[in-house]
Amino acid sequence: MTTPYNAVYDLFLVQIKDWRLDNLYDISVPDFENYLQGFLILGIPEFSEFCDQSLVRDDILSLFTEDLTDANLILLSKFMVKAWLDKEIQDSRQIRLHVGDKDFRILSEANNLRAKESYMVLKLEGLSQDLINYSWYGKDMSDWLNGTFISA
Repeated sequence: MTTPYNAVYDLFLVQIKDWRLDNLYDISVPDFENYLQGFLILGIPEFSEFCDQSLVRDDILSLFTEDLTDANLILLSKFMVKAWLDKEIQDSRQIRLHVGDKDFRILSEANNLRAKESYMVLKLEGLSQDLINYSWYGKDMSDWLNGTFISA
């Protein structure tokens, strides 16, 4: 079995709201999918060190060579959100470089940037906790319960 990229894209899209992505989808679905693939590619290396499945992909067919579990699809989509948020914050910083401070305050982009950065911190904290839960799910905790914290 395999997993199409669209399975991850769908989970990614329910976590964000971006009118530019909506417009891109309306204009060209292939361009939309190519654009999302960039966020997926950025997320894969960050998740692969934790993932209990292979994230080998076939970019020609737009799929993973394994049938990814729901947990892995969800976490991979969260890494896509992280990559998307990084881009959003960087875009806000670039606008600040091109617009004077007075104009910048008028446009209230500074408030927008702070809100995005705060949101990013919350998402990263949630993702960190998700990875901790993922790493420990199904592990034998009997050694810990007996007070043996380091395996021989």
